[in-house]
Amino acid sequence: MRILAVSGSLRRDSHNTRLLRAAAQQLPPGVELELYEGLKSIPPFDEDDEATPSSEVQAWRAAIEAADAVLFATPEYNSSIPGQLKNAVDWASRPKVEAALWNKPVAVIGASTSMYGALWAQAELRKVLSASGARVLDAELAVATAHEAFTDEHELSDPELGDGLRGVVAELVELARRHAKPLALAA
Repeated sequence: MRILAVSGSLRRDSHNTRLLRAAAQQLPPGVELELYEGLKSIPPFDEDDEATPSSEVQAWRAAIEAADAVLFATPEYNSSIPGQLKNAVDWASRPKVEAALWNKPVAVIGASTSMYGALWAQAELRKVLSASGARVLDAELAVATAHEAFTDEHELSDPELGDGLRGVVAELVELARRHAKPLALAA
């Protein structure tokens, strides 16, 4: 099983990218996590370009389609999700009949230097993903004061947060397994 990990932050030393790396250490046997690194190159969504999307958009959609599930980690900008992340979700949600996110198991977690751990951004992203037709896991992990939350080994320093991350990852894997079963039975 393969999980595509998407950080909503473009910053080189992103706390959300660190959170996804910590998630990679929580995977059950037989599951791998691939960190998507092309978010910055996705052009602005333009319906005029929808019929002939750029190679960056095609690669983004293909990465989602090839994954069994997607794990998003979002920062919070102005009480919402970053524009580039929303833009990427827009590209992956259209056109509806062939959307990469359609029926895809997804989970949302987040880290912020604030005391709230990107809670509002996580709620916004879950809403957008639901509207896009994804199967959104009803679980969250808010990592507050993220600049102090990680060890030098990229692990969460708070054991309760580590347990929470492990729980979200386990639930996403289970959702992806349940999602895959009907396809296997139909074959």
